[in-house]
Amino acid sequence: MKKVITYGSFDLFHEGHYRLLQRAKALGDYLIVGVTTESYDRQRGKLNVVDSLLTRMENVKKSGFADEVIIEESAGQKFNDIKKYNIDIFTVGSDWVGTFDYLKDYCEVVYLERTKDISSTMLREQNEHIQRMGIIGCGRIANRFMMEIKSVSGINAQGVYNPHKESAERFATKYNTNAYSDIDAFYEEVDCVYIASPHETHYSYIKESLNRGKHVLCEKPMCLSKAQTEEVFDLAKSKGLILFEGIKTAYCPGFDKLLGIAASGHIGAIRNIEACFTKLENKNNRELTDKKYGGSFTELGSYVCLPALKLFGTEYDNLRFDSILDENGIDQFTRATMTFPHGMATITCGLGVKSEGRLLISGTKGYIVAEAPWWKTTYFETHYEDAGRVEKYSEGFLGDGLRYEISDFLYAIHGSDKHTFKLTRSESIVISEIMEKFLEDRK
Repeated sequence: MKKVITYGSFDLFHEGHYRLLQRAKALGDYLIVGVTTESYDRQRGKLNVVDSLLTRMENVKKSGFADEVIIEESAGQKFNDIKKYNIDIFTVGSDWVGTFDYLKDYCEVVYLERTKDISSTMLREQNEHIQRMGIIGCGRIANRFMMEIKSVSGINAQGVYNPHKESAERFATKYNTNAYSDIDAFYEEVDCVYIASPHETHYSYIKESLNRGKHVLCEKPMCLSKAQTEEVFDLAKSKGLILFEGIKTAYCPGFDKLLGIAASGHIGAIRNIEACFTKLENKNNRELTDKKYGGSFTELGSYVCLPALKLFGTEYDNLRFDSILDENGIDQFTRATMTFPHGMATITCGLGVKSEGRLLISGTKGYIVAEAPWWKTTYFETHYEDAGRVEKYSEGFLGDGLRYEISDFLYAIHGSDKHTFKLTRSESIVISEIMEKFLEDRK
């Protein structure tokens, strides 16, 4: 008898799960299905799991394909289960291609193609609706997004839109999803939209998506002017829709902890913030070839503005930019200085100049320092006048971090406002205002 084993969360059981189990069963004579516990899901970076373990196991049993259902509760269990149950074939979805190749020494490993579309009939049987997300744009961030969305339960990548058909098809083939070059067809088949197109197109795509009744998660910067950002937030509110700006740092647990320590009085009253983010970009990439909207500040400025606005507030007194420009007038390196009623901030970013990228928050009793990459905050320290007194803090950061903003976006869609403080409407508006002033200054 040929034995097959597969694993998964199987949360909000849908047709994709059904088909995977059906094909897994067809690989052999006896199918064992491992259902992950809530705690193990969190450890491996799966967010927003809705159904209880018992419900998920029962749904797997109801499919009729599982001969045996077991619980997966720890890393390394797969190897032990293969030995314990004398498994011939290990199989999982194609999202994990290559991940489990190490098991090939012990059994055959088969990756099954994922289901592109989720059945609306099966969705209606669930208490929680699985959001079908459409992606606009095929760039590098969209590629990272596709890897992250699979770690959030309750949302599914329905497909990608690009007016250039070939680009959409290449992207869709890579991630086994749907390609759309017809914008009407795209909107008909999605519930929410992730906008990862060039900066200058965000405003029009946000408006169109909201007007078609879709929730929107938009990459930073949301818009390039204060008026545009205010307009789209007002439009979202009038239609009862969710609009999020995707600055991933704002949603990551480590940065949230850092802000809490900084604002708690541990280092006294905050008086100065220095935030730096630099990376050496390929000179042929859009960021350093787009003469109108490219450059370091439009690309990275949202990140370095964030700590100052979170800790000093959105009311600033003065703002000054100093940039190093290349021969095309694109900023390779920009330093902005801001003054607030009770403090000051220096924010620095670069794509053609490399610097020490750290976050320093100075107070009247001590300071907080987070070394690069602080925008993926996993570790920071608090220092005081007594050099021997150092408090150390750490926090996990899973994957590329986009899963945190996707998770909070999904919470908001389902009616929770507990996470909206992480990046507020007023903060997004001020970031757009700063971007607008920078672009005017660069002219």
